[in-house]
Amino acid sequence: MVGVLIRMKLRVLSHSLSGARAVSFGIGALVGLVAGVVSLFLVVLGYGQSVSIGTTLAAAMMLVWTVGWLVGPIIMGGGDETLRPENFALLPLSPIKLAFGLLGASIAGVPPVATVIAFFGVVVGSCRLGVLPAVVAVITTVLALAFTVLLSRVVISMIGAVLGSRRGKDLGVLLAALAGLSYLPLRYAGQALAPILLQNDPELANPVRWLPTGWAPAAVEGAATGNWLVAIGAPLALAVVDGALLWAYARLLVRRLTTPQTNVGPSRVGRAKTARRSLLPATPVGAVISKELRMWWRDARRRAMLLTSVLIGLFIPVFSSAGGRGGVVMLPFAGLWVVAFSMLQVSNLYGFDGTSVWHTIVTPGAARADVRGRQWAWALIVGPVAILAGVLLPGLAGREWAYPWVLGVLPAMLGGGAGCMLLLSVYWAFPMPVQRGGNPFNQGNRPGCSRGLIRLVSMVSLLVIALPSLLLLLIGQLESNPLVSWLAVPVGVATGAFTAWWLGRLAAQRLLDRGPELLAQVKATA
Repeated sequence: MVGVLIRMKLRVLSHSLSGARAVSFGIGALVGLVAGVVSLFLVVLGYGQSVSIGTTLAAAMMLVWTVGWLVGPIIMGGGDETLRPENFALLPLSPIKLAFGLLGASIAGVPPVATVIAFFGVVVGSCRLGVLPAVVAVITTVLALAFTVLLSRVVISMIGAVLGSRRGKDLGVLLAALAGLSYLPLRYAGQALAPILLQNDPELANPVRWLPTGWAPAAVEGAATGNWLVAIGAPLALAVVDGALLWAYARLLVRRLTTPQTNVGPSRVGRAKTARRSLLPATPVGAVISKELRMWWRDARRRAMLLTSVLIGLFIPVFSSAGGRGGVVMLPFAGLWVVAFSMLQVSNLYGFDGTSVWHTIVTPGAARADVRGRQWAWALIVGPVAILAGVLLPGLAGREWAYPWVLGVLPAMLGGGAGCMLLLSVYWAFPMPVQRGGNPFNQGNRPGCSRGLIRLVSMVSLLVIALPSLLLLLIGQLESNPLVSWLAVPVGVATGAFTAWWLGRLAAQRLLDRGPELLAQVKATA
């Protein structure tokens, strides 16, 4: 069973790697393998100094890789879903047998290979300690690798089971954003703790060793120093934990295969329907704005993209300011980060819609209203958050000098973002696969290298759009003339309004001229 699933996964991977996907896979594989080799050499060098230092470094290394296995699937959109459990729901397989098979198949891939290389540092380092420590190292390294993979599978499956509802998916969005933003605090923690680990301080080394991720190096140290209680007890305890995790993973697979997921919110039976007058104009543009606002609120995938971009735009300056150095200077400009990331994340609007763009293409006069309505809807959602951040954060950070810079550049970037977002959506759209259950963190397809590079360059184009305001701000700064600096605010408003109108006009014309080609690009895949 395990061999069949491994061959099946390798065959699927070999057929899916072509073009931009193959380049992305190659870059990711190179980075992962280099990280594994670096971890191996660090652990071997630690064992070269002393058994105690090698054990501490190996335990810390295994902890870092295990955390990566927990956080990585959330950041990367659900982890490895090459073989989905739903594909085997009708086969006469017991939950334990299916869990064994999927676990074995999950070992086939670049991340597991990189992890094996990193963990193999314990085996290489133990070779100089004797035959018995080397044998213990081999056994415990296999158990430690199984623990890391199983723990990742169980945690992600538990989160997926809890977050199957519509409201649960919103909680999952917050979790994914916080996981992605954990890089900054983890970096600061690593900078502070690395010297302590290298000094082998018992106050930090002992807790790292006695975590489950440190049991394998502790068993090797026990075999080398004659502490047979640790040398025998640690592998047995690790085997028991692996068995418990395997049983939990099997139960979660049963739940995933038998519990349908839903995006429907809680029903409100008996709620009175009251007529409400819409504040939006009774025009085609107003209808599109109303439809888009409802879509941003109800569609889980759209909501995930928009919410994570807002959170990342706000938290990166906040965490950077907490880390000192130039972070305090970044904090007043958090509103600009919100606009840039929001434009980048949601610049595939017609990809989200899929084949429903056909209705816009065949309806006379609908292209212009559709483009303008999408621009207004995005601005009505992102604009208040960005403006509120631009008004409050410079004062809270004690950087009042930043007000003309923020208020002069922000409206230009808002208008530019509303225009670039639609231009990217009609020129460089890509399909978003239909999701039928499965992992709630899986956000679908990737744009590919070329489209991804164009989207990154578009963030730089926002600064080019704000260039008139920036020139006035620089002149006012050099001449020490506040009036010239504040003149950048109305100039930024005019620049943003003109850019949104002009780029929106280009997008509408493109939609009219090449609508069938766009439909072919965004056709959803299963």
